[in-house]
Amino acid sequence: MSAPPQHPNVTAVQNALDHAGAHDHEGRPSRIVMLPDAVPTAAAAAEALGVDVGQIANSLIFDADGAPLLVLTSGAHRVDTAKVAAELGVARLRRASPEFVREHTGQPIGGVAPLGHPAPVRTLLDRALAGYEEIWAAGGIPHSVFPITYPELSRITGATPVDVA
Repeated sequence: MSAPPQHPNVTAVQNALDHAGAHDHEGRPSRIVMLPDAVPTAAAAAEALGVDVGQIANSLIFDADGAPLLVLTSGAHRVDTAKVAAELGVARLRRASPEFVREHTGQPIGGVAPLGHPAPVRTLLDRALAGYEEIWAAGGIPHSVFPITYPELSRITGATPVDVA
C-alpha cells in the first residue's frame, strides 16, 4: 500500500473526505489507501485488506425511475431491489449502466466512492454495516479504498439508513 497518486477521482474523494472531516475507527483522518491490484468487488477488496467481506461498503448506483440512487451496502449480501423500490416509492429500480454510473459519479464501476461526485446523489446506507467497528469504501478508482466507521459514513454522505437485503 502506498500514497495515493494524483488521479483526479482519488483527489476528489480525498478532498471530500478532508472537507467533511471524516475519521476512521481510531479517530484519525480517513485517508485513501492505494492497493497494488484493482479490487472491483467486495470479495477482492476484503481479501486484499484481510477483513471480512461484510466490512466492505459496496457503492452501488441504481437507476430509480431515471434518477441516480447510491446504495452503500455490506459486501456480505445483495440489494433486494423490489424491497428498496417499495420503500422509496419508485416504480422501477435497476442496476445502472456503466455510462449512467460515470455520468452521475464521474467514477468507474468497481471504484465508485460514497462521495466526491460532481453533484449530490441520493444515498441509502445499509444498516448491516453498523455491525462493524471499521468499514472500507472505494476511493474513486478500483485500486483505492479508505477506512471509516458507520456513523462517519452516515454523517459525511447524509445517507438514509435502511435495510437493503
